[in-house]
Amino acid sequence: MREAVTLNDVAREAGVSPSTVSRVINGTARVNARKREAVLKAIERLNYRPNLMAKGLAQGRSLTVGVVTQEISSPYYGEMLKGVEQALEQTPYHPIFASGHWRADQEEAALKVLVDRQVDALIVMDGSVPEERLLELSQQMPVVVVGREIAGLNCLSIDNFQGAHQAIRHLIELGHRRIAHIAGPKSHPDAVERLKGYKAALAEAGLPYDPSLVVEGDYLEPSGLLAVEALLARGALFTAIFAANDQMAYGASVALYRRGIRIPHDVSLVGFDDLPSSNYFSPPLTSVRQPGQEMGWEAARWVLAMLKGQSYTPRPLSTRLVVRESTGFLRSPGSRLMHQTS
Repeated sequence: MREAVTLNDVAREAGVSPSTVSRVINGTARVNARKREAVLKAIERLNYRPNLMAKGLAQGRSLTVGVVTQEISSPYYGEMLKGVEQALEQTPYHPIFASGHWRADQEEAALKVLVDRQVDALIVMDGSVPEERLLELSQQMPVVVVGREIAGLNCLSIDNFQGAHQAIRHLIELGHRRIAHIAGPKSHPDAVERLKGYKAALAEAGLPYDPSLVVEGDYLEPSGLLAVEALLARGALFTAIFAANDQMAYGASVALYRRGIRIPHDVSLVGFDDLPSSNYFSPPLTSVRQPGQEMGWEAARWVLAMLKGQSYTPRPLSTRLVVRESTGFLRSPGSRLMHQTS
């Protein structure tokens, strides 16, 4: 096995001292142009790669950014993590990912692991870690929180209220009046805002809020299926469903399919997130797009700026309703659905 090229090897190849090579690499002092050129050519010839980790540790840094996500396997969080990875490419920093699994104790355990690993910065995606804990961590290192608004912290979020409002307005414009909602967990601020947007859009249209049309899920596919089963079991009549995320919409579609209820002929269906797979859903899913990958990118660029002691203003990020074939005009007063619930 070929031995790794060292700084001393580069110095011998360039005919200069190791300290000169170090100054060229680190840019810590002016170096004679001729010597600098010789060092750069030697680095290229020998394919020298500085040990960035050792350099970072010598400077009191780990060159890592800790990222706490709710679920690494989630397609939505996967998009955000992809954005973090892309933003950190071509920098000395590498991400370390940890999952909170939608539980406050697991989130705290993930944070502890990352802090013990001496990460240089933290990105916390959603979750229910107490605000006081995040504020405490922000006194130790740069912290950016995604999906929550906490006074005193650098936060990135989209307007969940407006996104849900757009979805319900779309269904109302198609003639739907009985719109069920598969909500996210009550403990998550984004789910709370989406429920508020649902209620507000109904109120603006003069439609009553019916709590029997709302079922809480956990953002995973099985809960969407179980939510529709619960609605049908209680005899709820609806011609449209707004799911608080695409994954629950996928589950809802399975429950409808098993009952012979067609999308969108009998029931229109809208999701939230606009995951890439929603393009290939059958029928393609109407969904509220939120820029997950861009949010991950902006969060990572923000912590990088903070690590350099620089200010950073993230780009404005907003939701957009993407209309596809899973929604349609109200056709009949849900005769098939009424038969299924009788």
